[in-house]
Amino acid sequence: MTVVVGVDGSGRTRRLGEIATAAGRPAVRVSPATTDDLQVLLDRARADDALVLVDDAHHLEPAILRSLTVAARGGVSMAIARRPTITGPELADLDEVVAGQGPVEQLGPLPSAALAELAKEVLGRPATSEQLDALQVASAGLAAVAVAVAADPSGTPPALVARLQRRFATAAAGRDVAERGVAGLAAVLALGLDLADDVVCAATGLDPAEAATGMRSLRDEGLLTPDGERMIPAVARAVLFDLPPSERRRLHETVATALLATGADPVRAAGQLRAARARTPTAADVYRRAGDRLRFTDPGSALTWYDDALDAGADPSMVAAGRAEAATLLGVPVDLDGPAAAPADTGRIALVAGAAAAYDGRAGRAAEALLGADAPGPVLAVPALVVTGQLAAARTAATGSAPLPVRRLADAALAMTDPAAALPLLIEAAESFEQAPPPVAVPDLPHAVGALVAVAAGDSATAEHLLDRASTSGAGGPVALDRHRTLLAWVRMRTGRYDSAVAELRRLSGATLPGRERLTYAGLTAGIARRSGDIAQLRAAWSVAEPVLARRAVDLSQLEVVEELLVAAARLRHHQRITPVLADLAGIIDQLGRPTAWTVSLSWIRLQIAVVGEDPAAAAAAADELASLDPGGFRQQAQCRAAGRWAAVLAGEVDPDAVLADAAELAAAELPWESSRLIGQAAVRTTDASAARRLLERARELSRMDPVPDETQQGASHGGLSDREVEVARLVLAGRTHREIGTQLFLSPKTVEHHVARIRGKLGVTTRAEMVATLRSLLPEES
Repeated sequence: MTVVVGVDGSGRTRRLGEIATAAGRPAVRVSPATTDDLQVLLDRARADDALVLVDDAHHLEPAILRSLTVAARGGVSMAIARRPTITGPELADLDEVVAGQGPVEQLGPLPSAALAELAKEVLGRPATSEQLDALQVASAGLAAVAVAVAADPSGTPPALVARLQRRFATAAAGRDVAERGVAGLAAVLALGLDLADDVVCAATGLDPAEAATGMRSLRDEGLLTPDGERMIPAVARAVLFDLPPSERRRLHETVATALLATGADPVRAAGQLRAARARTPTAADVYRRAGDRLRFTDPGSALTWYDDALDAGADPSMVAAGRAEAATLLGVPVDLDGPAAAPADTGRIALVAGAAAAYDGRAGRAAEALLGADAPGPVLAVPALVVTGQLAAARTAATGSAPLPVRRLADAALAMTDPAAALPLLIEAAESFEQAPPPVAVPDLPHAVGALVAVAAGDSATAEHLLDRASTSGAGGPVALDRHRTLLAWVRMRTGRYDSAVAELRRLSGATLPGRERLTYAGLTAGIARRSGDIAQLRAAWSVAEPVLARRAVDLSQLEVVEELLVAAARLRHHQRITPVLADLAGIIDQLGRPTAWTVSLSWIRLQIAVVGEDPAAAAAAADELASLDPGGFRQQAQCRAAGRWAAVLAGEVDPDAVLADAAELAAAELPWESSRLIGQAAVRTTDASAARRLLERARELSRMDPVPDETQQGASHGGLSDREVEVARLVLAGRTHREIGTQLFLSPKTVEHHVARIRGKLGVTTRAEMVATLRSLLPEES
């Protein structure tokens, strides 16, 4: 007694034959086609002690199944073969009797050896390992499908197509509602998509019970993979091969409509439709929605979805706004005069125009565009209005409607006339942006604005922390990443740490940057050239800087960066570029009511220009301007005191102790280069040889550039990391937490966090996974 269970095509009939041969006794077969005189057949089997073979038991009539059950109970030896699903009580009774007296064999996918033997039999020669792998994938190991595929490995096997045509002929004729449902289910499954049950039901018009029945039917017929959830790939190709193009488009449209109707995630739904190469109106709508979902979080992917939407026939006006938003965050030029956006999206286009103008470094144009946009445009315009000197307009605009992070940025911008007061508000705004990024293209993030204000306040640690956080989180998209990394390099250069600044210059060399970042890049280039004393490099830097200054598009937020460019211009005797830019900055500061901190910064630029030009009279005038001010910040106080000392030095009056004291305050205010220049110029002007040596030694200490990673040096293998950073990096690779690293190295967790952020910056990575992968290649395991 044996029960053989398997789906159609798994070899049930063949296995019954093997059982009969192994039995070594007569055998009689019972099948739906040979049951006219069943009792005679059974009596003969009993008399001859023959084995009764019952093939396709699931197709037999209930009366025949009952007769077979009686015979089995009466001692007739029997082997039956059936599908996995028991379709009625009569088949269940027969199965129970036979299975109770012998084994139950489950036929599954062919093992590798059997599949190889089958392929050899069909091909007439052994198959290669690649052919066997492809055969296994295409057939899921089902014997009948494997035979068809092996016979026609390069296309859709005609035998398989014919089998499916016969299977669904009734449905095609429309004579059986249930069969039509199963045929529709087969067509949906043939697309190979990972659809949820409710989507499948919506696409096929079946209720859950009908869909479950249809899935069982397709599984029993050997059309689904062994897990019963997906269609066998070769079978799927055969199903779709038999669909005319119009029917296939209708199928795509049906599935796309079902995805939308069931509220499926648009990105996931779009991925499924893309896999099916769906190009229908509803598919276009799904692709557009996927782009809309990702345009701020993953703008690169969003652009591809918008492209798919257009390829599928979407109205260009329906994707224009989203595409512009995504492109802007990628730093891709946007044609705002291109296809008109839908009327409902014109406000979004205006916001994009404002952001694009800001990225281009034109704050005035950005403010104008944003003020003319719908909410939250006017509130987004507040920072641009402030840095261009339009404080009254900024206060009015700040009363508009906007998401909380945008309102906090506006409030912080209104306080920018006092950097020390604005900085805590900008930190809060940055945290708010990280927690709930507003769904708009933002002209600038509070992280960047906060870093620039922090430098003006003499707080480079906060500037670095904000920029590190922005780079790590990827806030603002790729275009913001370049901004944050370039500003971070500039901050480090200003405070005397040149290694990562030089590395960033190398990374950005040849890159296409928007106007605002070109300005910072030019300032960074000029600053490194000036500090290294490389006149040739300074001239090369000027070729980058001059076109940027010629734009006359500077604002208050760029004042510190512009200092490097104007000093470089003075050093190279390009004075025609200096006067108009200084006048523009002075006009902005005047409009803001001459706030002390920014007035100090502007007068300090005039002093530095005078110093480079060896102009004692201009230096004295700048020093007098600074002396008339009464700043509250330590940095500005140090600048005001040092200005008078510098003017005296240029006039030949050198007090070494006073110079060293004022220079020490500059260094403490995070202006080490300026400190070293003051001391150096005093050293060459003093008549006291001993004082000159003492001053020069201190100047060299302050102006010494950090070593730049060189590929010919052993340190290059560490990517420019300091010894302490290498220690931290090795512990990161060992899986230690910040707290555990701090305990081992006697550092605070916050200090460890700063080390890790610096490591990321030097390596040019943005995520922890990228950092770990890069460190593994840079820091081989120690023996």
